[in-house]
Amino acid sequence: MYKSLILLFLLIGLQSNSQSFTFSIDHSSLIVNDLVTTGDFYSNILGLTEIPHPDRSPGFRWFSIDGASQIHLIYKDTVTMKKHKSMHLCLSTPNLEGFIDHLNKNDVVYEDWPGKKGAITLRTDGVQQIYLKDPEGYWIEVNNANQD
Repeated sequence: MYKSLILLFLLIGLQSNSQSFTFSIDHSSLIVNDLVTTGDFYSNILGLTEIPHPDRSPGFRWFSIDGASQIHLIYKDTVTMKKHKSMHLCLSTPNLEGFIDHLNKNDVVYEDWPGKKGAITLRTDGVQQIYLKDPEGYWIEVNNANQD
């Protein structure tokens, strides 16, 4: 009986700490010094759809990712960001090969994780990935993890 009570209290305690909500990624924001060039990269090279800022304020360009998430570019001329490949945005496409062809046609350099230009990393789980930089120097991983 005593052991049963202890087990019951443990289970109640665990349930009270369990998460009762879920998350989805709404948006990610990047500080940029050149809103036009960087915004055009996200539109023309990554093919993201530009969406209007709610109050049309200058200094912002917003982009939709698959209708569910957004990237917000925010112009700041006095903020310098340190950029490292480990801190990156990751996009997934079932057509990585087609995207790589698109990069090549637009003379956009990409590399694998170690840094070999024009190479693809093959993760141990079979996912292929490449890395490229936007005009501000932010790293972007593109992989084929979400193949349909």
